[in-house]
Amino acid sequence: MKKLFSIVPRWFPALLVMLVIFAFSSRPSEDLPHFFSWDYFIKKGAHAVGYGLLALSYLHLFNRNKKQYWPAWLLAVLYSATDEFHQSFVPGRHAALTDVLIFDNLGAIIALTAHYWACHPERSEGSRT
Repeated sequence: MKKLFSIVPRWFPALLVMLVIFAFSSRPSEDLPHFFSWDYFIKKGAHAVGYGLLALSYLHLFNRNKKQYWPAWLLAVLYSATDEFHQSFVPGRHAALTDVLIFDNLGAIIALTAHYWACHPERSEGSRT
C-alpha cells in the first residue's frame, strides 16, 4: 500500500500534460489561433514541445530509471497516435500520421536524449571518445 501512495503523485505531471494536449486537440479549427506565415512552424513546434514534455513526465513516472527511456518514448508516441485519432472527430481537424511519426516522435526523442545527456554525463562523454 505504501508503494501505491508513492506512485500516485508521480502520475500528476503525465496526467496534466495529457489533459493539456487533449484540450488543444479538442478545439475546432476555427477556434485555433492563426500565426500567419509562422503558423506551420509554431503549431508543429508545439507538437514537439508537448510530446517532449509528455515523454519526460512518463520518465518521471518511472522514477528516472535508465532502462525506462524506451517505455517513456513508446507511451508518448502511443498517446500521440490516440490523440490524432481523437482529433479526427473534431470539426475542421484531421488526423495526420506525419504529426505522430515526425513531430511528436522527434519531440519525445529530443527531450529524452537531452535528459539522458544531462543526467548521465559519464555515458555521453564516454561515447564521444
